Amino acid sequence: MADHQIPELLAGTGVEFVRGTATGIDITGRTVAVRTPEGAAELPYDSLVYAIGSSTDTDADAVPGAAEYAETLNSPAAAHHFATRLARLAADGGTVAVCGGGLTGIEAATEIAESHPGLRVTLISRGEPGAMMGRKARAHLHAAFGRLGITLRAGSAITKVPPDGVELADGRHIASDVCLWTTGVRVSALAADSGIAVDGRGLILVDATLRSTSHPEIHAIGDAAAVRQAWGQVSTAPARAASPSPRTPPTRWPAGCAARPSSRSASATSTSPSASAAAMPSSSSRAPTTPRAAGSCTAGPPSPTRRRSAAAR
Repeated sequence: MADHQIPELLAGTGVEFVRGTATGIDITGRTVAVRTPEGAAELPYDSLVYAIGSSTDTDADAVPGAAEYAETLNSPAAAHHFATRLARLAADGGTVAVCGGGLTGIEAATEIAESHPGLRVTLISRGEPGAMMGRKARAHLHAAFGRLGITLRAGSAITKVPPDGVELADGRHIASDVCLWTTGVRVSALAADSGIAVDGRGLILVDATLRSTSHPEIHAIGDAAAVRQAWGQVSTAPARAASPSPRTPPTRWPAGCAARPSSRSASATSTSPSASAAAMPSSSSRAPTTPRAAGSCTAGPPSPTRRRSAAAR
């Protein structure tokens, strides 16, 4: 795995990086509380980008044994632990069961099979894997499954995850040495606890420009947003990057934000409980040079005392 040091990546961009965990958002005072190794900090904002992602929820379907015996990819530590197990199993020709036929499960199964040809990989799904894809894309997907030797077990729900495999509602037992759980989504309670309007799953309710319906100064993106398109709700999953989102300019705020006289903006971005916080000046008239700065609000010359912006990653 490549070692990317965030401070080095941000050098010369005008972005100040603060490592820490976002613990609260004061929507009245417009500040983000951050716990850092040096202690508590408070980062002010006028505009907030809330990009805290989601994680796999082993308790979502109340499947016995999932929380105890299934692996997840919810954190770098969890992913490293799983990768270590795979390497050991590959040497012995072990078996892997990937639970969930969504985009994350598909990607995980194919990546495991391609990276470890000695493993026998089974993808288990209640429905057809790739059902959201077009006909040609599904044909390509199933051809890849065949080429990589991935076994499909679709059409039956998982009822239990014992230590030695997966049990299905139709009575089948899928033996495996390790089980990877990719179904079910859990989002952070930070938005709901802070008083931002959310749906029943805890996703921030947004309009067509990803602006919070209750707090227009907040924009939610990725798995944190309850996105609706003309055809309905865009489903949220850890691989949401492959799903379509509203047509929001990628390198600048909507015009309403650019008109604000203040220059403080904030971005909350995280896929794990451990987050990082960064202060970003938002007065540059040029397009941001990195994705992390893409949420900066373009405004007029900033006041020297109001150049900070907060980001929780």
